[in-house]
Amino acid sequence: MALRTTTRTTTLILQKTIKQTHFQNLNYSSTTHNNKSNHLTNLFQRYNFPLSSLHNFLNTNQFLLNSPISTIEASLKTLSSIHPSNQFITSILYTCPRLVLDHNFLQKWELGFSKLGVLASKGCNFKTIQNVLEVSRKFDLYPDDVVKCIECLKGFRFSLETIARVLEEFPLIITMNEEQIWGKVEFLLGIGIYRSKINSVIQNFPGILGFGVENKLKPLVCEFVEMGFKPNEIRDEIVRNPKILESEVGELTKCLRMLNSLKCRVPVKEKIFSDGAFRASYKVKLRIDCLHKHGLLYRDAFSVLWREPRVILYELDEIEKKIEFLTNTMKFDVFCLVEVPEYLGVHFEKQIVPRYNVIEYLRSKGGIGDEVGLRSLVKFSRLRFYNLYVKPYPECEKIYGRFVDVKVRPRHPEGLWKLFKPPKYANSKEDLKNIRSFMQQLR
Repeated sequence: MALRTTTRTTTLILQKTIKQTHFQNLNYSSTTHNNKSNHLTNLFQRYNFPLSSLHNFLNTNQFLLNSPISTIEASLKTLSSIHPSNQFITSILYTCPRLVLDHNFLQKWELGFSKLGVLASKGCNFKTIQNVLEVSRKFDLYPDDVVKCIECLKGFRFSLETIARVLEEFPLIITMNEEQIWGKVEFLLGIGIYRSKINSVIQNFPGILGFGVENKLKPLVCEFVEMGFKPNEIRDEIVRNPKILESEVGELTKCLRMLNSLKCRVPVKEKIFSDGAFRASYKVKLRIDCLHKHGLLYRDAFSVLWREPRVILYELDEIEKKIEFLTNTMKFDVFCLVEVPEYLGVHFEKQIVPRYNVIEYLRSKGGIGDEVGLRSLVKFSRLRFYNLYVKPYPECEKIYGRFVDVKVRPRHPEGLWKLFKPPKYANSKEDLKNIRSFMQQLR
């Protein structure tokens, strides 16, 4: 009996000891974690990392808390020597935080960075250096590899400004060999672009260097020819706006087919085609992409533009602003555009905003019984909207602003009715006699 009691006592003591040790380990681990977090916070703040987003950044990248702080600090110093801008370091931490753990890679770049004339210049955009560093780390490249690429681009008579823009917009160029780059230059020469113009074409749209010649560029030019455009037209449009080559094969054909089937007012159609069918097709393509980006299917986007061609005449910024107002402020779904495409065709400041402000005021005061839909808000004529929602409520006239002066134009000029008024003649005795006889018959 005594042995059993002693064993039970020993077991309880061991369990208590294990729990205390486990709690102490957890407490130590938590303290260490907090100390590292505070140390990293102070370190990143030294390089002007935004304090408001620092907590979320460390929670998202827990591996930084498990890494040696000395390595991170040394990497940040190396990055600062490559480009002294704190914005450069902050941007790299956001886009590629694991780069700061590869101190050996950064040291080699620091030693060879002076060889890069374009990137080492004071006026170089930090975004260019960041993109080159990220691609170089991914493909295990070093400054000597980038130097070869820059020399190759110089051999194609590209200016330093063009080379810097290519490295910024298309840093994967450093992974390509001379033959691959020459293939794109040869294609541009083959479609009639002068050698002196190729530099500006590449500068305006460096992404051309990433396209395949056989599977992308040549089929695209063949499509333009099949659409009925002459080679010199195609050449001039590419020189003017090289981003046309970003289109997928078949896109512009669908856009032109839709334009040719438009049934709208003649002035609107003439304005759409004022710069030619090629530019009009590309305008449609950009607006289709814009609507698709906000969630519409391509089929629905084509339907919206076909039913409301005035959208083509608005700039992309204006369309973006209208969609943002529709979804964020008015709280409508973007698919409402399929039912009411006229929303994108009316004036934003003159029609959409004043009407919405009036409806919101009446809704807040309980002056609207039924919910006002987007169709009523947009498609009501100016006079009808005024009579329904503005005229009965005098306070809404201030909200409606200068658009409150709604007048109905008379059919004829003032005073014109006098010309149509029949002349008056005095009644003769014979007329009076006839009237009396007629009235007597009625009795």
